[in-house]
Amino acid sequence: MRPLNGITVVSLEQAIAAPFCTRQLADLGARVIKVERPGSGDFARAYDGRVRGLSSHFVWTNRSKESLTLDLKHDAAQPVLDTLIARADVLVQNLAPGAAARLGLSWETLKDKHPRLIVCDISGYGDDPARPGPYWDKKAYDLLIQSEAGFLSVTGTPEDPVKAGNSIADIAAGMYAYSNILAALLQRGQTGRGCRIDVSMLESMAEWMSFPMYYAFEGASAPQRSGAAHATIYPYGPFPAGDGKVVMLGLQNEREWVSFCGQVLLQPALASDGRFDSNAKRTAARQALRDIIVQALSALTSEQVIERLDQAQIANAQVNDMQALWQHPQLQARQRWRQVDTPAGPVPALLPAGSNVDDADPVRMDPVPALGQHTDAILAELGWDSAAVARLRAQGAV
Repeated sequence: MRPLNGITVVSLEQAIAAPFCTRQLADLGARVIKVERPGSGDFARAYDGRVRGLSSHFVWTNRSKESLTLDLKHDAAQPVLDTLIARADVLVQNLAPGAAARLGLSWETLKDKHPRLIVCDISGYGDDPARPGPYWDKKAYDLLIQSEAGFLSVTGTPEDPVKAGNSIADIAAGMYAYSNILAALLQRGQTGRGCRIDVSMLESMAEWMSFPMYYAFEGASAPQRSGAAHATIYPYGPFPAGDGKVVMLGLQNEREWVSFCGQVLLQPALASDGRFDSNAKRTAARQALRDIIVQALSALTSEQVIERLDQAQIANAQVNDMQALWQHPQLQARQRWRQVDTPAGPVPALLPAGSNVDDADPVRMDPVPALGQHTDAILAELGWDSAAVARLRAQGAV
């Protein structure tokens, strides 16, 4: 018995934020019916072809779903959508601003007809008609939200701001949508009524930026861009070893600083050097301290550096690339990999974080759907016979 068995989610979704949210719901057993455009589908299907001809983004965010093609602007599609929503517990959408309302899918339109329905709207800047704000109808993509939320101002090198290498604004919004939907389902269990959830990508990222915001409280200077190093703790970041490889290490307190000087650098007197005897001083004099650390590590291989760090109980990590992540020994040892079917054949996929490999009822990891793969079956379930389905196809409605 998975936690969300029996819950049906209808999702008018595209790109990453909403699909990432609903995939988490599907992992927990919810039935997710993904409504896609006939012919092209979710535009993330065409982002790239890196997974045996399939999009890396789409494979990542769309397993365990059913794909129903439906032209939402076609008159003949409206009865299908109405019937589908009448049977749903949750409606998720991240269409363009105002599009859901124009389709009659706003919370205000649906709440009286479907009082148990939970409606989750995901947008770039918020989609509350009572408080639209000046940005409500702006297009919002991940990089743009990273920029608006100030992420680029604290990420990168002193010379150049740098975006995150993955879609963190989409992921943030998707995870807040997911957690809010879970809370709404619990609330509905107590009250019997659904609710509206309004998730903004900007607000999601702003929450994640709260440390830099508070660091810059009341006009104080913000954390400086410092590449892969920590902006306010030192030493905390990448350091080269003598073999040309890079080791990531991080100190959190003065006890670790003493251990680092004595057991890693083999310079115990450095721990009491007045230039470096507090984190604030080490951060202020980071270049001088970096020169000392690099010189001390230059006679060691990266493996020797990591061995010393481990013996001194100093946190460290290798700077892995994607191929190293595929082969990561910890993921292998914890048996985190599974096989998921796709239209191009099976591919490896990670178990969702938090799931137990020994659970009697494991998380759901069903196939990634082909475009419209489940259209006929869903329409038949909703009461459309084969002749009616054929008419819908002839009309271009599905």
